[in-house]
Amino acid sequence: MRVNHSTALRARFFALALTLVGIGGCAGSASVTTLPVEGPARVELSATPFFPQTENHCGPAALATVLGAAGHHVAPTALASEVYVPGREGSLQPELVAAARARGVLVYETGPALQDVLAEVAAGRPVLVLQQLGAGPWPNWHYAVVIGYDRERQRVLLRSGRDELLDLRAALFESTWDRAGRWAIVLVEPGQMPARPELGRYMRSAAALEASSAPAAADAYRAAIERWPDAPLPLLGLGNVAAARGEWSAAEAWYRAALVRNPATAAALNNRAEALAHMGCRDAARRALRDGESHVAVDDPLRPVLEQTARTLAADVGSAEPTACREFTVH
Repeated sequence: MRVNHSTALRARFFALALTLVGIGGCAGSASVTTLPVEGPARVELSATPFFPQTENHCGPAALATVLGAAGHHVAPTALASEVYVPGREGSLQPELVAAARARGVLVYETGPALQDVLAEVAAGRPVLVLQQLGAGPWPNWHYAVVIGYDRERQRVLLRSGRDELLDLRAALFESTWDRAGRWAIVLVEPGQMPARPELGRYMRSAAALEASSAPAAADAYRAAIERWPDAPLPLLGLGNVAAARGEWSAAEAWYRAALVRNPATAAALNNRAEALAHMGCRDAARRALRDGESHVAVDDPLRPVLEQTARTLAADVGSAEPTACREFTVH
């Protein structure tokens, strides 16, 4: 027996589940006139590599900088073929993120506050930022890397363009960063945590890593379980990794554990039913959906797909279930 639509549904469910966490992107841009008071008074990550920017290649240069700092050494010229968009005469954020993720690192978007960026720097990680330099109808978009700050002098230190050490007034930096939407990313080795992790943002980053490296994504999910032991989403993620490998028994166990944390997690409910069906436990799958649906809100956006999965399972008629199916209980 095979549920043909299972892989597509898992991917769709997980993506939808993550959007329901309710975290915004870079919303909010309260002005900060002084550097945050927490953390060391001065930080400079002087060992951060430096790659002087060639024309229109600030994206490859900045990305090579943070990759090198994370132990993934690659020349900007090699990255240019991956991230440079000739029609735009520059690089777009999705290309930079994809190129970093292809190296097996977790690309984490920081929060929108300056202290979110500086907390990463204080933790030893340089931060790639987007700035809008100048003003007027033709903005000059620019990628740079924050490598330090000086609280007493109110300065932010950057690798920027052809400047190995650009010492910029904090207020000026924040103004240029604010005009570019306060976008900033830090590269984190899977299994580690950013300085200021937020569950929804972290899980989106981990889920996006699955396509490039399922083992790396699994490491990220395990770290999330340690950080947020009561959250169902990291368990759901590990279930998806197991399911993608065809390890249906392990996947079922992860989905079941996610439902223990929160029985209303529709994605885990659906995926557990599919895992049970792949194991030949069709009756258990039907019972799981039937009993589990009572926990899911009537207006949950995943309810229609749950109902479709129930119809698919109801129409499936096969041989007798394996004896091992008797062990499954519904949570």
